[in-house]
Amino acid sequence: MDANQIAYTVNERAPAVPQWLNKGDNAWQMTASTLVGIQSMPGLVILYASIVKKKWAVNSAFMALYAFAAVLICWVLVCYRMAFGDELLPFWGKGAPALGQKYLVIRARVPESRHRVTTDRYETTVPFFPMASLVYFQFTFAAITLILLAGSVLGRMNIKAWMAFVPLWLIFSYTVGAFSLWGGGFLYHWGVIDYSGGYVIHLSSGIAGLTAAYWVGPRLKSDRERFPPNNVLLMLAGAGLLWMGWSGFNGGAPYAANIDSSIAVLNTNVCAATSLLVWTSLDVVFFGKPSVIGAVQGMMTGLVCITPGAGLVQPWAAIVMGLLSGSIPWVSMMILHKKCSWLQQILI
Repeated sequence: MDANQIAYTVNERAPAVPQWLNKGDNAWQMTASTLVGIQSMPGLVILYASIVKKKWAVNSAFMALYAFAAVLICWVLVCYRMAFGDELLPFWGKGAPALGQKYLVIRARVPESRHRVTTDRYETTVPFFPMASLVYFQFTFAAITLILLAGSVLGRMNIKAWMAFVPLWLIFSYTVGAFSLWGGGFLYHWGVIDYSGGYVIHLSSGIAGLTAAYWVGPRLKSDRERFPPNNVLLMLAGAGLLWMGWSGFNGGAPYAANIDSSIAVLNTNVCAATSLLVWTSLDVVFFGKPSVIGAVQGMMTGLVCITPGAGLVQPWAAIVMGLLSGSIPWVSMMILHKKCSWLQQILI
């Protein structure tokens, strides 16, 4: 290698490393995306397959597996730009593929950050990583939303119906919520803040799951009377993957490896741990013994509760949120559920 070649190697940037690229931010964003993906594959695949009766295990696991793959293809073909592209309606973006190299290698742009600087000038925050990283990160959010929704219809819906439901709900429901808030739609302009998916992911999947469970109908009476998990140890393994993956869920939301992401990761784990302990303690106080399923439920309610504000609140507030998420859902599931016939039809 001559001197000219050495000078080029030292002084010039490779085409894959443009001036604006921050390798640390990009590495964290891809790591966070992988952590969120692991929550679904294999986290919820394992959790769903092991928490239901043995006869539903394969169908439940396959529902999660199919959703992960189907969402990805729909996402890059049309849905990403419906959720994060140019505005078509105040609640919907213009659908288009996110597959071309020219689109994926440009610097990422976050529509929800568009803000007024002067009377006639706006600015938009642009992270220090390529569009490809943002497309994949947001895909993992879309995928886990559908898979969380699947939990409401395990043992109620066959795989063929689920195969049709997934792309339809993604296109006509998820993209609407995502664009309305994160894509710079009307909710964003109203000042609504959703740090990492409290509305876009958890509220939307929860309401959709409740609605789907209502219309699909209850499980067979014989199945509702006794509903033991078929493999407790595997259930805990799936729950553990879900918990650890949530650090990417909330830690990746600032689109940078910064202080906000550090606080978000800490708050996520503090709230989840508090909620788990509260739920378990209530089981001991009222039923005389702890429940491993209850502990998993408490963990999940804690993770969901902290998500809308993980990077916005102090750790002491995360503990308060954990106290609430471990007690209020416990009352609704263990007390109100047993007294309300309507809830019994939906939740079991």
